[in-house]
Amino acid sequence: MTEEGTRRERVVGIGSGAAAVQPKELATEDMVLNIGPQHPSTHGVLRLRLTLDGERIAAAEPIVGYMHRGAEKLFEVRDYRQIIVLANRHDWLSAFANELGVVLAVERMLGMEVPQRAVWARTLLAELNRVLNHLMFLGSYPLELGAITPVFYAFRERETLQHVMEEISGGRMHYMFNRVGGLKEDLPLGWLDRAAQAVADVRHRLPDIEELISGNEIFLARTRGIGVLDRDTIMQYGVSGPIARASGVDFDLRRDEPYLAYGELPVTVVTRSAGDCNARFQVLLDQVKVSLDLADACVERLRELPPGPINQRLPKVLKVPEGHTYAWTENPLGLNGYYLVSRGEKTPWRLKLRSASYNNIQVLREMLPGHLVSDMVAILGSLFFVVGDIDK
Repeated sequence: MTEEGTRRERVVGIGSGAAAVQPKELATEDMVLNIGPQHPSTHGVLRLRLTLDGERIAAAEPIVGYMHRGAEKLFEVRDYRQIIVLANRHDWLSAFANELGVVLAVERMLGMEVPQRAVWARTLLAELNRVLNHLMFLGSYPLELGAITPVFYAFRERETLQHVMEEISGGRMHYMFNRVGGLKEDLPLGWLDRAAQAVADVRHRLPDIEELISGNEIFLARTRGIGVLDRDTIMQYGVSGPIARASGVDFDLRRDEPYLAYGELPVTVVTRSAGDCNARFQVLLDQVKVSLDLADACVERLRELPPGPINQRLPKVLKVPEGHTYAWTENPLGLNGYYLVSRGEKTPWRLKLRSASYNNIQVLREMLPGHLVSDMVAILGSLFFVVGDIDK
């Protein structure tokens, strides 16, 4: 009321569709909300631009590039020994697997045959690295939904395996153990026994994590039927790995296009049909069991092999013949591709990296619309990505 006794009204905000709403309905307007970019101590510096209609997501746009470090350009000015260091780091949870793709591509260009001990040792270490990757997400995903205890169990198992990985390579995250032509050095005396014991310990204690999470009513309520990803969308976006297999895509390079020693191993491909957050978590859990079994098989085979070299002798300056090749591997997070182009020099002319997380995260624009903001965290965490693997 003013001094003259007349009433004045001021319109503070009005929805874009206000003219069409019924008199008793409240007119609202869409709000744009930025999730991130977050600090690297979370999944990394990822930004989601959400358009909200109330508490429901109307549109989602993943915006990447905040961690971009130009690894592909740096490949062009490093020799074939040095690029392993760069490739090692984009997915910091899968360092050994990252190294592997690069050396496989270079060895293919050279027509080089790797000693059998190196082939089986690489397979063993790749599977141990896969377990380390999956254990991290098995612990961190419940943490994002409010359950703190599982991460302590997961890190206990990670430490058990980290001890044997650190003993053989000297590194805890960036192993730098692969070399063109094999591995850096032979396995230490008694290491196979210690690796087998570590695998047995993790297998024995894995049910602790499973029982803690799988039957939890709150966890099931937050993940069942949430973030359902269908097969057609997976094919359109090139989604791969555990996320694709949780939606019924029965494809795994280890079985379907074997490399290393996988052609001689009974690789079980774990799939689910629900395609929701809970299915993705269950696939990850079951894949740990498969990898532990494969690791045991590799240990037994390495014990049977006679002593011999574990790498090829290389010239001081390694030059790759002119040409190009494409190598791909079943990394813990999905398909990794390495397109190598050489002009006969000691450095690659071009090395294009196809990282799993980059394709996987793009599908958020299809998954998030229609869900509540509270479900966004559950969906985002269930994609199991590393931002360094997106931005390279």
